[in-house]
Amino acid sequence: MAWLLKKRIARGLEILALACAAAAALGMTAIVGIIVTSVLMRKFANAPLHITEEVVGLLLSVSLFLGLPMVTLKANHVRVALLADFLKGRWHTVMQFAALLVGAAFFTWLIIETVPWFEFAFKRNLRTETARILLYPWMALMPLSLALTGLIYLARLTGIIARADESDIETPETLAGGKS
Repeated sequence: MAWLLKKRIARGLEILALACAAAAALGMTAIVGIIVTSVLMRKFANAPLHITEEVVGLLLSVSLFLGLPMVTLKANHVRVALLADFLKGRWHTVMQFAALLVGAAFFTWLIIETVPWFEFAFKRNLRTETARILLYPWMALMPLSLALTGLIYLARLTGIIARADESDIETPETLAGGKS
């Protein structure tokens, strides 16, 4: 029974992270489309899109935060591996656990900081300067993606999701099809 619950929680986190990653990919695609459209309009119609900078900035911010849960799930964060590679056996496990604790604490702190920021924008109905786009729907994605990332860290800490072993972490060599 406990095994089934752990498996369902892990699968749910994976599906949510995948949905966020898909939304991030769509956001990045939209950025390219908006920039290309703006450049073409500037070149051929001498009238670039006036909303390009604001929308691209919003999409970039949202895409970065929406990609974070999948990066965390796959353990593909930027790593300082000097100490981690030096330690072996039990100390390596202790280092992994400490890193997970620091990550969970960091994301908890970020969520605590972003909620008042979101509430401020929501209460004042803040909008962008040029296009007058409401900011709080975009800002709401940050605490949501941070919460999902924090849940992934907690799932790793509690053993619901297995801790990333060195063989699970993608390196430039494994991404390029080299040694694994």
